Amino acid sequence: MKFSVFQASSQGGRDDNEDRLGYTYTHEAILLTLADGMGGYSGGEQAAEIAVRVFTQSFLAQARPRLAHPPAFLQQTLLQANRAIVDYARSNDLSEQPRTTLVAALLQDGQLWAVHAGDSRLYGLRAERVWFRTRDHSFQDKPELFQQPSRLANRNLLFTCLGSQSTPLFDHTGPLALQAGDQLLLCSDGLWSTQSDADLVAALQGRALRHSVPALVRQALHKAGPRSDNVSLLALQWGSEGAGATQPGVAHADLFEGAPISSFGQVVDLGAAGAPAAGARIDAPGPRADAQPTLADDSDVFDDERIEQSIDEIQAAIRRTALRRNRPQ
Repeated sequence: MKFSVFQASSQGGRDDNEDRLGYTYTHEAILLTLADGMGGYSGGEQAAEIAVRVFTQSFLAQARPRLAHPPAFLQQTLLQANRAIVDYARSNDLSEQPRTTLVAALLQDGQLWAVHAGDSRLYGLRAERVWFRTRDHSFQDKPELFQQPSRLANRNLLFTCLGSQSTPLFDHTGPLALQAGDQLLLCSDGLWSTQSDADLVAALQGRALRHSVPALVRQALHKAGPRSDNVSLLALQWGSEGAGATQPGVAHADLFEGAPISSFGQVVDLGAAGAPAAGARIDAPGPRADAQPTLADDSDVFDDERIEQSIDEIQAAIRRTALRRNRPQ
């Protein structure tokens, strides 16, 4: 198993960087995770931090050195992360639930599985084109789910995320067979909202990830201007020679027997202006020891009532946060 990987993040024009990301691997499996704390909620960065940490810790506990059932692991860990965020809010007496999007990809036996909730995306690039991408849980990407689309014309309006008392809606991807040279991109909406598919292909084609990933983040910052959202990107190139390096944020591995390796807490943070800066980290609850991977029969059912409930909660929280920000000091 040979791959190269690089991750980078910038707070853009925001006061804080609420994105979190990381990769973890053994000699038989790789986990990539990215979460975008929702700015309409208090504590979005904590929600994102908890989500990525729970995925990382669950992988380290269960990949010995491979996972028995990758799709079940992804689903169970997403639900576990949601519970951990709810528990964090309860134990800290928060007035409202912190929330986050999430996308996680798992590579094992030359195949890819993924799970996502919200609008953080996974792209697959192959042969100089976008091979696939996940669909956002929004009106723009899933209009067929809504009977009254006029209410939901804003692409930023999501109908699911992690951090809700109710079970989050989520989508599975895979299994998809990987080929040498395939590139996988996990990114927050601060990146994909400014980049076309052609932009992504052009930025990464024929360049080592240690050069192309920071350049693509800076390109997104430039296009978005001074009010840019947080921009984060985690990219992996599969089975390709010559794309590695030996600096922070990069792994170029022809993997061997040994302890699992994780990048969590070591992301290259490009700061607000694209210059390296240190990122803050918080403690988060670990995985439950009694959690067992199981697949729910209704995990992908989009019930109208559940969708409407999520929309109302998200809109109410955004309104509350806007009122607090506009209140005179």
